[in-house]
Amino acid sequence: MRQHTIKSSFSITGVGLHTGKEVKLTFNPAASNHGFKFKRTDLKDEPIIPATANKVVTTNRGTTIQQGEAQVSTIEHVLSALVGLNIDNVLLEIDGPEVPILDGSSEGFVKKLIEVGFEEQEADRDYLEINENISYKDELTGSELMALPAEEFEITTMIDFNSPTLGHQYAAMKGVDQYRTEIAPCRTFVFTHELEALLNENLIKGGDLSNAIVIADRKMEKKELEVLAKRLGKDEVVVEKTGVLNTVDLRFENEPARHKLLDVLGDLALVGAPIKGKIVATKPGHTSNVEFARMLRKKYQEQKKLKGRPKYDPNQEPVFDINAIHGFLPHRFPFLLVDKITELSPTHVVGIKAVGFNEFYFQGHFPNNPIFPGVLQLEAMAQTGGILALSTVEDPQNWDTYFLKIDNAKFKRKVVPGDTLIMKLELLTGIRRGIVNMQATAYVGNTIVSEGELTAQIVRRTKTSG
Repeated sequence: MRQHTIKSSFSITGVGLHTGKEVKLTFNPAASNHGFKFKRTDLKDEPIIPATANKVVTTNRGTTIQQGEAQVSTIEHVLSALVGLNIDNVLLEIDGPEVPILDGSSEGFVKKLIEVGFEEQEADRDYLEINENISYKDELTGSELMALPAEEFEITTMIDFNSPTLGHQYAAMKGVDQYRTEIAPCRTFVFTHELEALLNENLIKGGDLSNAIVIADRKMEKKELEVLAKRLGKDEVVVEKTGVLNTVDLRFENEPARHKLLDVLGDLALVGAPIKGKIVATKPGHTSNVEFARMLRKKYQEQKKLKGRPKYDPNQEPVFDINAIHGFLPHRFPFLLVDKITELSPTHVVGIKAVGFNEFYFQGHFPNNPIFPGVLQLEAMAQTGGILALSTVEDPQNWDTYFLKIDNAKFKRKVVPGDTLIMKLELLTGIRRGIVNMQATAYVGNTIVSEGELTAQIVRRTKTSG
């Protein structure tokens, strides 16, 4: 399936549920692979905040993302609408700190998005494919989320508040085709016992009972209802037989469970990619949703790196064999750690290192459990990257490559004798003044074993007199 954006820009105005401030939210088409990003147009320099799990700073009664000093809160309903309509790329300009709550559901966003229409883009969708069970559980709250392998996207939510009014409920969506009619209209809900706490915390300033279902989870005396009505600016509130205040009628018998599904979908948009798999959420909340999104985003980033794994065919003629490598690198036994180069372009290089038991370092480095040292993996990758850097000069034999720094180095799996290390180095920026900044990734089979950002400098060798 190709990626999609919207055909043209449009705006929606409304108040934030917690801030009570009126804001204008403008939806703009965006290029392929842009994803969802918010721009705070009311702030200096109009900072942009990517809607990804690593940008979340709080999940108190909603999901808030932050970049620098700029924040946008209660983003889950609008993200849910975008994901629920199979939209991939949108820039959301907002002139305030909180997304409008509208009627407490995603329906207002969905209607405008459908009215404007969608546009197919050139790039294919890049999915997070669930190929093994992934689970998260919050022992304190009992929230549990699981991702299971499935051919298509589907999601199930189960809630249980141990309340005689709102007990166990279940909702499911198989494919996003059901989202528009079955999920988008479902509004947020709150219990009466939570209202006072929220009001005391200076929250729900924009709540007026037309944008939320209020559930009475205990018997309330007339005097209590009068006080509640006064605080909410109503002449009167009454508890109906269903346990719901008389300000709204339920759109579905299980509307609370469906809204929880809406929230899960919106929070999982923070993965940064559409999901191919089945999500099962039990007693979900924004905190557990976001923690699960962080796990899935990490999995997605690993999958993305593996998709770029070079294919190594030992029968294929190398770009450089060990003799040619001698012409590039000054290293010699026992410190030459690259056997051959299989790919070389102006922006990347792939090197191979076969790890044998007779390597010198195995004599002293865990001799009874031989492991290829992580620092030598970095050295092997640096030497491979050195060939990329030296390929840019006419006389590489007269230049040397020196490390300047290593950032974000990670060692993810042991490398042992018998393994073949496939090392891919990619330029992160252009080579300037001999400075080379590269993303280094080492694979054994289909597994990333180590990675890091390497910065080096190529320096012309000076002759010394003997």
